[in-house]
Amino acid sequence: MPDAERATGTTGGTGTTGGTGTTGGAGTTGTTGTTGGAGTTGTTAGDLAPGLAAAAAGVAAATGHRAVVLIDGRSGTGKTTLGAQVAEQLGAQLVHLDDLYPGWDGLRAASDALVTDVLGAPSGYRRWDWDADGPAEWTSVDPDLPIVVEGCGALSRASAPLASLRVWLEADDAVRWDRAIGRDGEVFAREWDRWAAQEQAFIAAEDPAALADVVLRT
Repeated sequence: MPDAERATGTTGGTGTTGGTGTTGGAGTTGTTGTTGGAGTTGTTAGDLAPGLAAAAAGVAAATGHRAVVLIDGRSGTGKTTLGAQVAEQLGAQLVHLDDLYPGWDGLRAASDALVTDVLGAPSGYRRWDWDADGPAEWTSVDPDLPIVVEGCGALSRASAPLASLRVWLEADDAVRWDRAIGRDGEVFAREWDRWAAQEQAFIAAEDPAALADVVLRT
C-alpha cells in the first residue's frame, strides 16, 4: 500500500505558514508562502495540525463551504500522519487515497475518483481490497461535513478549486525510502520504482506544489 505512511519525521515550523486571510477558498486556488524545512524548529505534525485546521476552518466560514483539506506528497513524506492530526482538529472525515488506488498502477485513477466521486455528487468511493487485489464495498462520505483527503494524487488542477486548504509535503529521497520501506518492507521495495514512475508523471502533469497553499519539508 503505497501511501499508508505513519512518518514521524520533523517538519518546518508554523511561523512562516500563510494565514487564513491569504488561503484560497473553495472555488479558488490562492497560494501562500511556504514553510521552513525539517530541522528549522523541530515541530511535528501534531504541532502543525492546529494551525492548518484553523486556516481551513477560517476559509470555510468565510466562503460558506464546508472545510476541504487536501494533503499530497510522494510516498514517505508523512501525509497520513498529518492528515489524521488535521482531521482530528477539524472534527472531519478522513479519506486515505490508499483506499482508492485500484492496485499498484492506480494513482491517476484514484486522483480522478477523488474529484468525480469523493468530492462529487456520489459522495463516496469504491474501496480497494489490497489483500484480495480487487474492488470492495462502496464507502459513503457525508457531503456536508468537513473532510480531509490525504495521498499522492490528492492535489490536482481539478481538485484544487474544490479545497479550502491545499498542502504539499516534501522530503529527501533517502528519508522517504527509509520511512516507506520501514513501514511496508519488501512488498513496497519491489514496487517502489513502479509507483515512483506514477508519482513523477503526476507531478509533471499537475505540478501540485504550485497549487498548494502550504509546502512543508518533513
